[in-house]
Parts: sequence; C-alpha cells; structure tokens
Amino acid sequence: MKIALVHDFLSQNGGAEQVLKVLHEMYPDAPIFTLFAERERFPFLKSADIRESVLAHFPGVYRHYQWYLPLMPLATELYDLSEYDVVISSASAFAKGIITGPNTTHICYCHTPTRFLWSDAHSYVRELSRTLAVKLLVQPILSWQRVWDRIAADRVDVFIANSKTVEARIKKYYRRDSTIIYPSVEVENFFISSTGPKNYFLAGGRLVAYKKFDWIIEAFNRLQLPLKIFGEGIAAEDLKKIAGSTIEFLGRVSPEEQKKLYSECRAYIQPQVEDFGMTAVEAMASGRPVIALQEGGSTETIIDGVTGVFMKYGGWEGVLDAVLHFDDTKFEPEKIRVHAHKFSREVFEEKIRALVAQHSLHDNH
Repeated sequence: MKIALVHDFLSQNGGAEQVLKVLHEMYPDAPIFTLFAERERFPFLKSADIRESVLAHFPGVYRHYQWYLPLMPLATELYDLSEYDVVISSASAFAKGIITGPNTTHICYCHTPTRFLWSDAHSYVRELSRTLAVKLLVQPILSWQRVWDRIAADRVDVFIANSKTVEARIKKYYRRDSTIIYPSVEVENFFISSTGPKNYFLAGGRLVAYKKFDWIIEAFNRLQLPLKIFGEGIAAEDLKKIAGSTIEFLGRVSPEEQKKLYSECRAYIQPQVEDFGMTAVEAMASGRPVIALQEGGSTETIIDGVTGVFMKYGGWEGVLDAVLHFDDTKFEPEKIRVHAHKFSREVFEEKIRALVAQHSLHDNH
C-alpha cells in the first residue's frame, strides 16, 4: 500500500507539526507534500522525502507567506498524488484541498476548519492591517477562499477531528461527520522535577494573536510575578513592547529546555480557545497543573481541581483572578501525569492504523 502525507506548510513548529512528526515516523517511506518547508526548523524530518510546491520558489515566501495566500489553493491542487493508495492530509488550512484519483483514499486529520476563513474570520481582518485599503483588498479574497475551502472539504473521504471542539466545527462549516482521534503526546519524554516547582509561571507556543498572550502579559504586569514565555511568532515584537520587568521571553527553546521549563513551573497558562491544546498536555505530562479558559479543547484535556483550574471568565482580568487564587500545593504531580497518558502516542498510532486499514480502497479491491 503506497501512502503519501500532505501538510499545509512547514514554517513554525506547533501542535500540527508534532502530529506530522508522528505520522512520518509511522510511515517513514511516505513522501511529505507541502507548500514550502524551512527544513532547518524541523530536524525530525531530516530524513523525510519532502516535496515542496511551486510556491517554494517564489521570493520571500518564508518570511511573508501571508501575501501568497491567494495562490495557496492552486498550489495545493497541483500536487500529483495519482500513484498513491492512501493520502493522509494534516490540515488546518489548504491541505484538505488536494485532488486524488478515484482509487485513492483521502483521510484528512483536521486540526481545525481554516480559522481565518471561519471561526476567526472577523478578528483576522481586524488584526491584519489598520489600513482600510488592505482590508478592502483582503476581504474579497477571503470570501472566494471560503467558497474554495467548502468545496475542498467535499474532496475528503474520511475526516478525523483532533477534539470534540473541532468535530463540532467540521459539522458546522463543512457539514461532515468525523472520527475523533486526539493528537499524541510522547508522555514518556517528559518528567516530574525531582526538586519541585520554582517560582515562575509558564506560557508558550506560537506567538500569534488568537493565543491571547496579551491577556497573560497584562495580568502579570499587574501581579508583578515571574512569567516565562517560550516560542516565536508574528506577534512577538508587539508583545515584548507591552511586557513588564517580571516577564521573560525565551524565544525558540530546545526540546530539553522546554521539558525542564514545564517540570519546574508553578503552573502552565492557556487562556485561549484551543482546538486541542498540546502544550497544556505536555505540561501535565510533566506533572504540572494548567490554568485555562473553560472552552474548546481545554474542557477535554483538563480536569478542574485535579490537573488544573479553569478561569472564571476571559480577558486579562480572568487570568489575574485565576493566578491570584491559585495554590499549586493542592495538586499531585503523579496524578496529573497519569491523566496525561490518556493522550499517549500508543493510543494515537493504534487508532490511526485501524482507521487507515478500515477505509483503504486498496484493501477493498
């Protein structure tokens, strides 16, 4: 059975890329089709057969890929996947729009229906630019891409949702049913600190607007408590401008540094609505509680009072209130870590392999 993998693009290492990593290790001979790839950022794909689209040859695509959004649907459709029996797309944007032959099964692992076209459409336009001209130019493009995205969803044979939250969005925006398979966290790679937590809180991931790092920063500016933030993203410079003296930006950290940060923090903070929220599960695999908004994927991964606490409301005020009343001595690291095993790699691999076997047209003919 010949298998291919398709991923939107490889520029920042987040939860979706961790799923791709596991899929690549499950199917190491499967080529990875992607719009463009900054290979040096992904050492775990060093041996992978990565096949970039025509966009990879365009000037400035790595630094200013947003300006190539209108061309991404076309570039995705140009992948020649005719020789494969099964194609697994890892999609939070365009990868689901591949064109496959009549005897190829297309399984889409959907991290979320395209955020900037659906659930975050209005906030995306607001944040894109303050100039009216750019907004007037972008809105017709997004309107056309919504039509394309809806049609693209019809090309998928089998949808996998990464959470109940995403399952509901797939149903609403694409009118499709899906099977829930939670992303995997390699729990055995994380550890509980032998010396106990140090006096800092932790947040991290891609520094983009919807992750609500500004809420955390506003709260910690007022609390004057130590906060460490790891990760990179387009919002980094704006966030640094509003951050006070107790807040430290660590940038891109190594996997070893990240594990140590998790294990020694008082709590990990996740105030945004996440599709799943892999960093929160990694923190729990390190035995540390999570402070989170009671919406989205957090409601599926966090047990209030056992593996973390839920904020009573959103905004920086909600973060401040939750941190102010937080007592990390009430949590049992071992119990938190045991809960994280629910999202282990073994469970993920078993469910993916079973679904591929069940739906493979190759096996049925």
